[in-house]
Amino acid sequence: MDIQTIIPSVDPISLPAPYWLFKLLLIVTFVLHIIAMNIVFGGSIIAYVAKLKGKTNDNFKKLYSDLAKKLPTFLAATITLGVAPLLFLQVIYGQYFYTSSAIIGWPWFLVIILLIIAYYGFYIIAFKGSENNKYLGWILLLSSFCIVLIGFIYSNNLTLMSTPQFWSQKYFRDPTGMNLNLNEYTLIPRYLHFVTAAIAVGGLFVAILGVFKWGTEKDYAKFLINFGGKWFTYATMLQFVVGILYLIILPKEQMMTFMGENIFATVSFLVALTAALGSIFIIFSSTKNEDPRKGIYIGTSLLVLVLVFMSIMRDSLRDSYLSEYFNPDLFLTATQWDVLGIFLFLFLGGIALWIFMLKVYFRKPNFN
Repeated sequence: MDIQTIIPSVDPISLPAPYWLFKLLLIVTFVLHIIAMNIVFGGSIIAYVAKLKGKTNDNFKKLYSDLAKKLPTFLAATITLGVAPLLFLQVIYGQYFYTSSAIIGWPWFLVIILLIIAYYGFYIIAFKGSENNKYLGWILLLSSFCIVLIGFIYSNNLTLMSTPQFWSQKYFRDPTGMNLNLNEYTLIPRYLHFVTAAIAVGGLFVAILGVFKWGTEKDYAKFLINFGGKWFTYATMLQFVVGILYLIILPKEQMMTFMGENIFATVSFLVALTAALGSIFIIFSSTKNEDPRKGIYIGTSLLVLVLVFMSIMRDSLRDSYLSEYFNPDLFLTATQWDVLGIFLFLFLGGIALWIFMLKVYFRKPNFN
């Protein structure tokens, strides 16, 4: 069967803004989403470790309580910030994303159920985080597992979306929607690439907590910066191993995208690699300083840079996979300048509001 006959036609409705703007918004909103998601993902794993160690160490016990109170907030942020990139993805790649979602229909529906379970679990932990209850650890582990599984289902969908040549065999093997993309050999390295990144960001978030507590609880703040810094450093070092493995097993055409064939993707790769190395060195070094806060600030800035350029690389890889089938020139564009102006105004206003909310959240009395 001809692949082109399987892929649905481009939506005949004109885009209300230029194609490049939707691509830019997709990357920007995805970066915002991935930061919040990584804090939840990595933070929940670190919280579980802290709970285990908290039986014999007061600092770990306090860290568990601190993280437990924040997980529901950042899960809400993950969901809210995830709406926009998902919508922009559907606008640009709708015929691919909808098809892959239908093929893995039941696991895709399961995401909502897993999200609800994780949400309830995190709220139970948040409300009872200071209690010495043996069941809380299992609830936290269950919620963490739900988040891990959600990420795995997303990886299945997004890898299948990029490989329409496999849609037919997967659909006809089981047209009921009980499918995953497990025969995709890049799936596990791709997924582990995101898992290790999430753990690294979770570790850095713990270090940032220490920065905010520096003025009131210096000894505890030093513990947070040292402990979180180690998690970030080791996870990021592991990320290099996983990332190299992922790069090597990519199909040659996709691998060469980052090896010079696509200058924009190659530069993004080099910038992300350099910034990641810099962040490891700076944050690891800062944990040994008497006042490590400056190093944490610089390292965090470098990590944000890594996430931005990694997101650009992710988008370039998707376009490389779909290069034979996806043609942006087929989109009709009828820019609605009045609506676009209102949208951009509200979008920038929303980002400003988020920044203000974060400042209030991190400075409120019960944060410390």
